[in-house]
Amino acid sequence: MHPIQHLRTVTQHRHMVLRHCIKAGIPLQGLLHDLSKFSPTEFIPGALYWQGTRSPNEAERERLGYSRAWLHHKGRNRHHFEYWIDVNPQSKRYEPVEMPTRYLIEMFCDRVAASKIYRGADYKDSDPLDYFRKGMERGRPIHPKTAKKLHFLLKMLAEQGEDATFRFIRRMKK
Repeated sequence: MHPIQHLRTVTQHRHMVLRHCIKAGIPLQGLLHDLSKFSPTEFIPGALYWQGTRSPNEAERERLGYSRAWLHHKGRNRHHFEYWIDVNPQSKRYEPVEMPTRYLIEMFCDRVAASKIYRGADYKDSDPLDYFRKGMERGRPIHPKTAKKLHFLLKMLAEQGEDATFRFIRRMKK
């Protein structure tokens, strides 16, 4: 069990997301970001499965076949596209819903911060885009418009850097 290391990782991640959210013009979302990670349902598995190089949810999923912490987390945090899956009234099937812009921006900030935390000194501005592409190859259930917008922002980050991307995001938000 690694409660101190997990607490440190979660805190560093939240602080980095806050800095990114401030740059993006959504400071309140940055302050409130991922508070559910401090609940026992998420914190205890995070401490049990902490490795420092990837999400503890992945290790919990490998061991149990699912992650209770992730199921709890995605159901409470609107910056995850998995939150935005609902029954389509026409098809009567679960389908992705387009994310509102403010949560899309927070998701961008979250992904960049997570890449920085887990990659450390090896981080490159292309890492969040690479991670996104790998997820899309596995068939992640994200609304096509949300995926297109996120891909655009991540590609801009990879090609033009943070300053240009956050400038664009602040304009996009308005």
